[in-house]
Amino acid sequence: MLDYNLIQDAAQRLKKRVRRTELIHAQHFSERLGLPLYFKCENLQRTGAFKIRGALNFMTSQPRQALSGGVITASAGNHAQGVAFAADLLGVKAVIYMPESTPPQKVFATRDYGAEVVLEGKNFDEACVAALRQAEVSGALFVHPFNDPLVMAGQGTIGLELLEDLPDLANVLVPIGGGGLIAGIASAIKETHPRVRIIGVESAAAPSMQLALQKGAVTTVPIRASLADGIAVKTVGTNTFPIVRELVDEVVLVEEEEIAQAIVSLLERNKLMVEGAGAVGLAALLNGRVKRLSGKTVVLLSGGNIDVKTIAVVVERGLLAAGRYLKLKVELDDVPGALARLAAEIAVTRANISIITHDRRSESLPIGKTEVLVELETRGVEHIQEVIRHLSQSGHLLEVMK
Repeated sequence: MLDYNLIQDAAQRLKKRVRRTELIHAQHFSERLGLPLYFKCENLQRTGAFKIRGALNFMTSQPRQALSGGVITASAGNHAQGVAFAADLLGVKAVIYMPESTPPQKVFATRDYGAEVVLEGKNFDEACVAALRQAEVSGALFVHPFNDPLVMAGQGTIGLELLEDLPDLANVLVPIGGGGLIAGIASAIKETHPRVRIIGVESAAAPSMQLALQKGAVTTVPIRASLADGIAVKTVGTNTFPIVRELVDEVVLVEEEEIAQAIVSLLERNKLMVEGAGAVGLAALLNGRVKRLSGKTVVLLSGGNIDVKTIAVVVERGLLAAGRYLKLKVELDDVPGALARLAAEIAVTRANISIITHDRRSESLPIGKTEVLVELETRGVEHIQEVIRHLSQSGHLLEVMK
């Protein structure tokens, strides 16, 4: 188990070096869920994520000689920036191995802190193997992203802050990747408030902790590409797993569309930019993944490092999932006025045409027919059904596109 004194020491060590992030009341979501809900905004942390806490606590705990050969680590992005920031602060060299699929924004941000970035491997686990191999060759100190007591203790300082800011806290939802964040927070909270419910949330694309708990042992699982790339880990930590098994009350999964919808909701309702891994807690609540919740509840927004390209994809997927966007393929007679009549019928439903493409040359079309691809802005799932029903009743042959 994690020594509570390590977490208290970390709090003193990190004071004035990391941001004490805001705990804000989420009025809209509280009313929607019928639950007093709060956001712990680690997306506003220095380097844009909670990872700086663990990295900085680990590195400032080392004797100077241990850092003389520099540090090396592997990361999907946020730990990379935390290590790079800490290395720059302490004046030591940092080499960061990152998966080849890492979003460019996270790569650029890591380099901006002065670290050397090596892109290797299809995912975090492959990058980690390469980093460990290089650490043995170079003699650099390896900074594990989650499976180290000092790293977990640094992340656990979030739990101390939560109890200070919200003493009557009842529930906390925490993203899970390798398990260092939730292990630290659970250790910090359960030590003095054992009745607080700790709920872990994973992407269904990488359910490594849930499956480990089901099997009773750390296991390696296949993972898929996920919007929550920061928590897409094949194998959870051998040190984090027993803590999670002992202290975490429940682990739930969320789907990609649910994550996208949560990101969009946070942008619209709270003006908060949150990456996929940081949005999984809210996604779990909005989609009923956690049952029987009552009392003051905190969702940890663990990070906000999301690149512009991903935002564009996420917004579209989130709007589709929320019923705010509809793509249709419509077959029309190739006669004058057919397209105008379709636009008029759409106008009757009060949907707004965003994009329209008129194809008269496709080989798959029957003679005398044209194909129209139309993208509509809609007001929700019921409105989408209304649009489809009206156009079908008007005699249009249509297909809903994904």
